[in-house]
Amino acid sequence: MKAYALMMTASALVLSACAAGPDYTAPAAPVTTHYDQEAESKLGVTLGGKAEGDWWSVFRSARLDEVMRRAIAGNLDLAAADATIAQANEAVASARGGLSPQIDYGAGLGRQRLDSPPQPGASTYYAIGAQVSFDPDIFGGTHRAIEQKEAFAEFQKRRYDAAYLTLTGDVASEVILLASARAQIDAVGTLLADDRKTVELVRLAHSAGSVTQLEVALAETQLAQDETLLPPLALQRETARHALSILAGTGPADWRAPDFDLSDLSLPANLPVSLPAELAHDRPDILEAEAELHAASAEVGVATANLYPRLTLSASLTQAAAEPGSLLEPGSLFWGVATGLTGPLFHGGSLQADRRGAVDTYKASLARYRQTVVRSFGQVADLLQAIDRHAEERSSQERALASAEVGLRLNQGGYRGGEIGVIEVLDAQRAYQRALLGQIKVRTAQYLDAVQLSVALGGNSVGADQQTASSGDQN
Repeated sequence: MKAYALMMTASALVLSACAAGPDYTAPAAPVTTHYDQEAESKLGVTLGGKAEGDWWSVFRSARLDEVMRRAIAGNLDLAAADATIAQANEAVASARGGLSPQIDYGAGLGRQRLDSPPQPGASTYYAIGAQVSFDPDIFGGTHRAIEQKEAFAEFQKRRYDAAYLTLTGDVASEVILLASARAQIDAVGTLLADDRKTVELVRLAHSAGSVTQLEVALAETQLAQDETLLPPLALQRETARHALSILAGTGPADWRAPDFDLSDLSLPANLPVSLPAELAHDRPDILEAEAELHAASAEVGVATANLYPRLTLSASLTQAAAEPGSLLEPGSLFWGVATGLTGPLFHGGSLQADRRGAVDTYKASLARYRQTVVRSFGQVADLLQAIDRHAEERSSQERALASAEVGLRLNQGGYRGGEIGVIEVLDAQRAYQRALLGQIKVRTAQYLDAVQLSVALGGNSVGADQQTASSGDQN
């Protein structure tokens, strides 16, 4: 019996090397070598570069670094993602336990009656012992289930990376919006100061009888209209501050983000742009989709293994005893060895349907993976175009601002000399206002383009869960 059990165990271990279902193979790298050749050529982009360190360091702002570190340490979405990774790792450990022998114990206490001679009567008995069972996983169903759990754990890690990338992109964007609001508020403040000077001049001229009441009303109307620009900008500023507090895991009343100026941030002249083939390994959402694909592949293996028999080996050792006089002598020892084989015969087609469904799930996951890759290429292409267009717009706005500033000063001087009327001054002020705010807005757009391109390229966020854990250990 012992030799037979050993032979069965050895045979099962040999058979277990044949795992059911497909072995996962990572999708091939994209064959395309460009995102948008026109934009790449106009911007002078050389593909194949890769940013080093924290992607936001290109803005060269120590204050941004400080806010970013606070947000990473306190963000609640990252805390939840970290706990989810731990949960997924425990699920892997639990699944791996199925490869080991399962040892249980049992104990019992009872009362029995024996009516047959020579000594009929009742007696109390007890039994205690251990039982060992082992599933050699002949067709690899357990191995595939472990593979599926490991792929899901990888999926959760990549979700953490995606949350980290989104967080850092949101923090940088809100900082830029905060700085932009402040710059626009300062610009509007300058415009209002000019408006008030104009109103004062017009009122003096009206007192002297050189202008009409209509011109006074026009100057006062312009001042009132420009004053309406301040409340929305103040709201933008405070909304950005509140957003930064929330991203850092605190309420707006508990922590207030510092002020930022656009001059605090350096606009990078050129950002390194990775090749499309490399992007598939740099973006967390692509790796997340690949991990989902891997899990779907393993699920096909699990469903395939369910079509085949399962072999179970078990052994037990029990010590039992009863009151003196019973047939069960004190200290009696019982052992047993068993082999069990179970397999499906008829399940109404459900097992085959489960496998076909798993294959369909894999195909859907593969399509989603490919769509994620294609969408990422489109995002990079869009941002390269945006950077190019905003560079052209910035150049035009700079020229328009310089021209409007000269025109405003000339008109103000002409008005003081009595050469022109207040209408011309107001028109010049409006032109200068549009040019100044337009210049600030296009600068803001360029900063946001740099943020979004860095995020679209992955932002060196793969493995962020390990980086954050290491940083936390050091602190």
